[in-house]
Order: sequence, then structure tokens, then C-alpha cells
Amino acid sequence: MSTPREAAEIRVRLLPGRDRPVRHGSSWVFSGAVDGIDRDAPAGAIADVYAADGAWIAAGLWNPDADLCVRVLTRAPDAILGEDFLRDRIRSAAALRHDLYGTRAEWKDTTAWRMVFSEADGLSGLVADQYDGTLVLHVGGKAWERWLPCVTASLRETCAADRVLVRADPDAVRREGLSEDLGGDDAPAEIEFRENGFRFFSAPDAGQKTGFYLDQRENRRKVAAIARGRDVLSAYCYTGAFEVCAAHAGAKSVIGWDSSAPALALARRHQEANPGGTPVAYEEADVPTRLRQARDRRESWDLIVLDPPRLVTSRGGLQKGLRAYKDINLLALKLLRPGGYLATFTCSGLVEADTFLEMLGWAAHDAGRSVRILEALGPGADHPVALGAPETSYLKGFLCRVD
Repeated sequence: MSTPREAAEIRVRLLPGRDRPVRHGSSWVFSGAVDGIDRDAPAGAIADVYAADGAWIAAGLWNPDADLCVRVLTRAPDAILGEDFLRDRIRSAAALRHDLYGTRAEWKDTTAWRMVFSEADGLSGLVADQYDGTLVLHVGGKAWERWLPCVTASLRETCAADRVLVRADPDAVRREGLSEDLGGDDAPAEIEFRENGFRFFSAPDAGQKTGFYLDQRENRRKVAAIARGRDVLSAYCYTGAFEVCAAHAGAKSVIGWDSSAPALALARRHQEANPGGTPVAYEEADVPTRLRQARDRRESWDLIVLDPPRLVTSRGGLQKGLRAYKDINLLALKLLRPGGYLATFTCSGLVEADTFLEMLGWAAHDAGRSVRILEALGPGADHPVALGAPETSYLKGFLCRVD
């Protein structure tokens, strides 16, 4: 039987004691853990990874120019990396979503799902979101550039997609030299789809990631369930999906704040595309500054949604980011009326749920508010979490009652 060693184009040997993360499920090998390689190889080469004692432990894709130098794809000694392997992985990822939500031909009230989720689907560095007939592939590393023709063809077939758009992660372009133009089909200016019965639009060339935050789908529904008859503030509202749901759930009033004028323009368009709900007011504002103004003006709300962008981007920035999270949560707690609700989130993968909860506890203490956690919040099942890959558990939140 063939083995990964026969398919490998480079052998990577790790320093003593640095094999443990990979053995325990991590998909990342960093250059600082590498003791040596047996030959030079270009980005995208198939790499076998060996422990210091010579034992084979994994295989993946190599990039000599990245700190994250091997993206591990398998720990199975009989697996053969190559196009057939990748096609099987993509089929497996799509099959899970089809089991959960049906195929594209069966979609009705919701027609947008995450079909491939990087490490959670054994395809580290690839994220694919499907918006009805359009699939947007987000590429997070140069190691994938060589394999994209196979990947895009497999996605088109497996997901019954009419077109596949390929987008490069800006950080990977800067850090790894990933090409900005990765091929794929031409992008429309926007893509229309449905979520929980509402009309939305994704702007894949102008928005964040693949153009829309599909990971908040279930949380938008949960927040809407308590919005009826309440004054609602959505801070860091981006393109307004939380507000659409709250407005149609019977909120008394709804306001959204964001610093991005293009995002707010799309938020207003989403309101127009879903008429009949409570009118929504929008303000272009720096959210922490605007929260302080609201405190000074004695403004208040019954329900506040805090969904900031990633405030922790490195381990070295953890404490600074936690202070920023505490600042906005402290202000939000002060702005809530007695008996109000706070839905607060972090999308920083480096912030663990217990750490975020501890931060929230200190914010409540300093605000002098009694807070009860009603529910821990996270993404839907199309964003699974892989044990051994904590980076897949990035979106965390809590729904709180504040007295």
C-alpha cells in the first residue's frame, strides 16, 4: 500500500517536544518548531512531518515563506495526499451540511450556509460560504494556491454551485505572498440570498470575509425572540442583520451604530428589502466613543447587542484586547434599564469562553449591576468545532439579563 512518505515532496523534522500539539489535534506547525527539512520545496508541496525521534506523525501542505509553515491535513498513515484526497474532504464537508440542512434544491427560508470551515473540516486555511448558487471561497494561505483548480472544481460539483468566487485573505497576501488574483469566476456586484425568511445581500468584493456573517444566523433569531416591545441598540451593527430580525419581531425602536459608511449603506438597503418592520435608525459612529456619549446623555435601552470586530489578533495583544472588551461591556451594562438584556460577543479565537466570562464579571462588578447568564451563544452547526483545534471555537457570546 502507498503511504504518505511515498507521496511527500519534503520531510519536516520537529524539535524535541514540539510534536505534542500536532499529535493532540492541532493543524498548525510553526517554523519555530522545525529542526530541519530534507530538501527545499515550493509553497503547496506535500510535506511529511516527523517527530524528533524519527516517527512520522502527520502530513500536510508546506510553505517555506510562512511562520505557519505546514498546514496539517491528515494524521492517518495510510492517507495519500493529492487531488483525490482533497475531493474526498470537500465531499465530506458538504455532506455534513446536506445532512443538517438539505441540498441546495431543498433550501427555502435560508439559502446560505458555511460549506467548508477550515480546520474543523480538515482543510486548514480554506473557508467556503455558499449563498444560494454562488459559493465564495476564502483562501487563508499561499500553500493552497497550487491546489485551487482542484478545490474550486470540487466545490462547484459537490455544492451544485453556479459560480465559485475565490478571495485571498489580506493577511495572507501581506505575510505569505499569496496572490491577490486567485482565479475563479467573475464576481457580481452583490449576491442575494435568504436567511430565516429575510432577504439579504452579500458584497464579496467589498465586505468582510465572504461578505456576510453567516455565523450569527441562530443568534439573530434568538435575540429577535426577546426584542418585542423593547428599545434595541445594535452596536457594531455592520450590515444590519440583527436589526432586520429585531424590527420584524416587534421591537419598539431599533438603532444601529457602526463606523463603516459602506456597511451602513447596505444595512439601510437590508431594511428596505424587508419592509413592514419597526423603522431602524442608523448612526455612523466610533462605538466606544458613542457609548460614552450615551452614558453622559443618560440614554438607555432595554436590549443591547454588542458584536465588535476581532479585538485580539495576537497572544501579545490579549490583555489590551480584554481591556477593550471590558470597556464596551461596562458601558453597555450602564446603559441598560433594569430588567434589560445584553447579547455580547467576541469573535477573537484567542479569547477563551471562560476568559470572556471573567471579563464580563468584572465589567458587571464595576458597573454595579446584577447580571445573570441566560444562555451561552455560538455559531450554528455549519460552523463545527474540532476537538484539538481550539481556533475553530472563535465566536463566543452570552445572553444576559441585567437588573
